[in-house]
This record gives sequence, C-alpha cells and structure tokens, in this order.
Amino acid sequence: MLTKKGKYGLKALVDLARLAPGETAFVSEIALRNNIPKKFLDTILLELRNAGMLRSKKGPGGGYSLSHAASEIRIGHAIRVLDGPLAPIRCASRTAFEACEDCADPDTCQVRRAMTDVRDAIASILDTMTLEQFVAVPGAAAIIDEEELEKRAG
Repeated sequence: MLTKKGKYGLKALVDLARLAPGETAFVSEIALRNNIPKKFLDTILLELRNAGMLRSKKGPGGGYSLSHAASEIRIGHAIRVLDGPLAPIRCASRTAFEACEDCADPDTCQVRRAMTDVRDAIASILDTMTLEQFVAVPGAAAIIDEEELEKRAG
C-alpha cells in the first residue's frame, strides 16, 4: 500500500510538473495547494531532490522545480525513493529480498510466487508510467490501453 509519504510525494511531483518551464514553487505553496503538512513535505522534497528528481534554489525566485522533463521521470522510481520496494512482501522484492523466518524453501513457496507476480504487475505499470502521463490523464490507470494490458497479462 502506498504510504502517505508516497502519496504526498506524488502529489508534489504533479504540482511541480504543472509549473511553466523555468518556474519554481516554494514548499509552503505546494503544501497549501495539496493540503500536505509543510514540515512533512520538506522531508519528502529533500528526498526527491537527493534522488536527483528535483532541484532547489534559495532566495528570491527560488523554490523547487523538476530536475528533468516530466516525460523522463518514472512513477515507479519516485515511489521506490519514498516508500522503498514495490513488492507487497520482502521475499518477493528484487532490491530488498529478505527470506521469511517461517519459510523452509522460498523457491517453492506459493505465497512468494503469487506476490512476485503481483510485484511484477505493479512494476510493469509504474516503471513505464511517466510523470507526464500521470499528470495528463485523470485517473492514472486510464493511460494504460487495453492492448498494453493484454500484452502484460500474457
């Protein structure tokens, strides 16, 4: 499940993607427009900046902006930066695998197999979805056309 941190981070990215080229926004403005606690948003934006997704400027005309075009920012990457792996359980994660204490054989575990499929499905959508697409279409799932869904379903 997406945490508040992940949700607020995506809202902030959408807010910044809607700015005119060269324009910046202060944390307080983003927080106000999106009903996000400013102090929490400070931390979130710093993490996104440290991950190379945002740039910040101090002083007059300062604030935050995207460091890349919205078409180059992947939603999956943003979520991983803020919330960690996409896998619903640790043993299904590619980047943070951790065997379960109660599992004798992860390779034959049915729960792990199913959750690995879930992780793959989530990643196939979020890793191909750009911030530009996310912003452009109300209801992010609407950008995934039926043909693409059929390809992914196999």
